[in-house]
Order: sequence, then C-alpha cells, then structure tokens
Amino acid sequence: MKKLRRLYDWVLSWAHSRYGSWALFGISFSESSFFPIPPDVLQIALSVSIPKKSYRYALISTVGSVLGGMLGYAIGVYLMEWLGWPILNFYHLGEKYEVVKHLFHKHGLWALAMAGFTPIPYKLFTIASGAFDIHFGMFVLISLLSRAARFYLVATLITLFGPRVKDFIDKYFNILTILFFILLILGFVVVKMLIS
Repeated sequence: MKKLRRLYDWVLSWAHSRYGSWALFGISFSESSFFPIPPDVLQIALSVSIPKKSYRYALISTVGSVLGGMLGYAIGVYLMEWLGWPILNFYHLGEKYEVVKHLFHKHGLWALAMAGFTPIPYKLFTIASGAFDIHFGMFVLISLLSRAARFYLVATLITLFGPRVKDFIDKYFNILTILFFILLILGFVVVKMLIS
C-alpha cells in the first residue's frame, strides 16, 4: 500500500509541473501496456487545477491510452514470450489470461469494451488482443470508444463537482484502493460467470 501511495503521489506531482500534459500522455500510454497507476489520477488533478481544460485532458488521456494499447497489442503479437508474459506475471495476471481467452471467444469485442471502461486491467486485454489475433482495426475502434467514454466521464465529473473529487480521493485513498481491488476481483468473478 505504501509503495502504491508513493507511486500515486509521484503521478500527482506532475500536476504542478509545466509538463503535466506530457506526463498525462506518457502515463496514459504506459498504463495500457505496463504501468500500474491509471491516468485518471493525473487527469483529475490537472482538470481540478484548470477546469476549462478538463475535456482537453480527457482527449490527451484517450489518445495516449489508445496508442499505448497498440503497443500492448504489438507485445502480444510479437513479444509475448519475451515481454508479454513477464508483464502479466509481474501483476499476477498470468492466471487471468485463460479467462480472457474464453471471454473473447464467448463475447468477442464486448470483452475489450468492458475492460476499456472498467477497473479491470486494460493491459491484460491489450496484450491478450494481440496474442489472440483480434482484428487490429476493430481493436483500435473499440479501444477508442471505451477509453474515450471513461476519460470523458471523468472530465464531466470534474466539470460538475470540481475539486471535491480530488479531495475525496486524497482523503480516502486507502479505502478507495481496497474498493478498487474488490471491484477488480468482482469483475473477474462476473467474467467467470459469463464464460461458465
């Protein structure tokens, strides 16, 4: 929890830098294939600082995330043994790989759309999409739609509720982290129910 909190604080520190937009792009890009902290954290902090740019930050998050998803896809296609498996195993997602395989088989691209919008680790699905030879054009389209829906929802919440969203996250970070992992586990339980 402490390491995650330090990483979270490091991500937030970019909100006070003139390179905040670039950092948001970089974090959005890397989270789709290997980085653990979702870009929403920095997007919220930047949007609270300059609310009129909330939707611009949502666009940056979306573009970065989709491009990073393409990297994840490429890892799945070309570097699964050398890089894909080490990434998945590092996050203890290796055992979920078969679940995702069945989910793709049963629900097709709806599985990718669900992962793009929810707390389920998107990197698992981007890498798996390449490994399972999901149609690249459809992968990009579904990624674009689901990630945009997620990040523009964040922008809308900031527009409606302002700094209270960030204050809430800061105050209840530990509880929210636990809830996030509960949602993650529930997400995989639902996935298993769907494929069984």
